[in-house]
Amino acid sequence: MAYQAVKKSINLAPTVRVLPSGIPSVPRLNLAARAPSDGHGHGHGAVGPRADAPARFAATVSSTAVGLVSKTFIAPLPTTHLHQRLIHTSAAVKDAPEVPDFSPYRPKDDNTNRAMSYFMVGSLGVLSASVAQSTITGFLETMAASADVLALAKTEVQLASIPEGKNVIIKWRGKPVFIRHRTPDEIEEARSVNWKTFRDPQSDEDRVKKPEWLVMLGVCTHLGCVPIGESGDYGGWFCPCHGSHYDISGRARKGPAPLNLEIPPYDFNEADGKLVVG
Repeated sequence: MAYQAVKKSINLAPTVRVLPSGIPSVPRLNLAARAPSDGHGHGHGAVGPRADAPARFAATVSSTAVGLVSKTFIAPLPTTHLHQRLIHTSAAVKDAPEVPDFSPYRPKDDNTNRAMSYFMVGSLGVLSASVAQSTITGFLETMAASADVLALAKTEVQLASIPEGKNVIIKWRGKPVFIRHRTPDEIEEARSVNWKTFRDPQSDEDRVKKPEWLVMLGVCTHLGCVPIGESGDYGGWFCPCHGSHYDISGRARKGPAPLNLEIPPYDFNEADGKLVVG
């Protein structure tokens, strides 16, 4: 059985790349080209083919061992230069979206707007200062002494209840306070010694407001013990813990005590005849 080849021309559509917008992507297609100027005016002849003429396709069919094979050839158009051209020339090109008009909201006078800004800033500053003051005041109040501590801040003692030559021990802020009603001989003894040679030199006049009344904290300056009154080598106070001796003015005279007994703040209430400690 014999086969006879038949020649047939077929025009195959070229493959075209498409952009996401649907526009064909033809980067090397010159859409701005125009026909060359010649005497005839059609562009075909010696000058060459028309630049704006459609491409020419040629197709051939050949017989091979596997069957008929179709081949399509295309002659590209000659281009002299490239020029970008928009596909949709009738569409308006906008560089940016339309911006709303805010002119009705703008102030008519800049001075009015400036005054309003100053007023708002000043008001905010005053409000911030008030809040800061309230916060700091509340914080400091939490650090203040409680009511029970303030109640013990001062202690009053009736001086008439203390006979001459006797000691009274009271409690002030959790510490013992020695109150001594001294005799004239004790005052003379305290002021006749050479106090400049003492370990903690201090005159008796600097330790009392009235010569007959001696007020001291009953805490030993060595390790904080409570000395015993009317004892020791100098007739004042003696600490049995480590052997510190104090004279009738409460000055350290012997033993490991480095300082004299401390004098607390006190005052006399002459109208009521009271001693106010604190």
